[in-house]
Amino acid sequence: MAFWSLSSSLPLLGLLSLLLFHQTSLTTTTTDVHVHLNILPDVPDGRVGSNYSVFREAHAFRNGETCGNLDVDRIHVAMTLDANYLRGTMAAVFSILQHSTCPENVVFHFLWVRHEPEVYSSIKSTFPYLDFKVYRFDVHRVRGLISKSIRQALDQPLNYARTYLANLIPNEVKRAIYLDSDLVVVDDIAKLWKVDLGDKVLAAPEYCQANFTVYFTEEFWSDPYMPRTFEGRKPCYFNTGVLVMDVDKWRHGNYTKEVEDWMVVQKQKKIYQLGSMPPFLLVLAGNIMPIDHRWNQHGLGGDNVEGKCRGLHPGPVSLLHWSGKGKPWLRLDSRKPCTVDHLWAPYDLYYTSRHSFED
Repeated sequence: MAFWSLSSSLPLLGLLSLLLFHQTSLTTTTTDVHVHLNILPDVPDGRVGSNYSVFREAHAFRNGETCGNLDVDRIHVAMTLDANYLRGTMAAVFSILQHSTCPENVVFHFLWVRHEPEVYSSIKSTFPYLDFKVYRFDVHRVRGLISKSIRQALDQPLNYARTYLANLIPNEVKRAIYLDSDLVVVDDIAKLWKVDLGDKVLAAPEYCQANFTVYFTEEFWSDPYMPRTFEGRKPCYFNTGVLVMDVDKWRHGNYTKEVEDWMVVQKQKKIYQLGSMPPFLLVLAGNIMPIDHRWNQHGLGGDNVEGKCRGLHPGPVSLLHWSGKGKPWLRLDSRKPCTVDHLWAPYDLYYTSRHSFED
């Protein structure tokens, strides 16, 4: 699948995205889409709050002729799952399937804190052909370790589930892609899956031009011992919303314990302010496999306080990520969207009105 390039103007990017979405929809046979008359609950943020699905059913995506054996060439994608971010999760899954050459090879591993029947049924009804499994993340494992950060949403236990991913998914899964729920993929996910990890446990885009010192407090940097954790490596910032993980290496390298140890330190001393990301940086910054920045065009949700609009960075794009306070579905519903939010809209499967007519 062709990627998007920023050599053209931003309005044209949005137009191309819309055209791509509608072209895919128009070529779908009527047997792929099932529509009913539903009277929907008033859930403007996309949460599930009734017995009715508030999402349209996506048509079936099938493998091309060049795809390999379904039992061998699996692509494992892990995401968190809850009612508050379900609208984002639906859009992310839809984007991955739509741009995959071999969508039937993709297996989704969803992590949630409790069984939510309406969330589960929404996934099943929206993607009837989806290959997915759901795993319960025990919040008691992490609740006593979480410190208050600059934004309440960052303090939710599910934000820390990625730390325990290797312990939750089956042992036969040796590699996994972890993705946040506030993103869309506009390229073939197989390209990300195939990145060379070398001897590293994680691969992610690195941002060495960023001021790394701002991710930790003065108390951390003034401590005579804590900064020494970076000795022997050149630490660079990386965003933990898009990760390729060697799950076996993570299990055997005791990385979960290392992350937890820094969370314990944070409870005793205020050494960072940004939730689940800084412990990853403390353990792994400067020791990951860097990949192309196109795989995490992050920060589209603005900062963590105000969530003001931001534009795209120059260069090609394979993944758009609304990290930050501003989420595209909320800004679109408020009728105060940022320009970049229109790039997310074509993947939104949420019913925008209280009544929907389907045939």
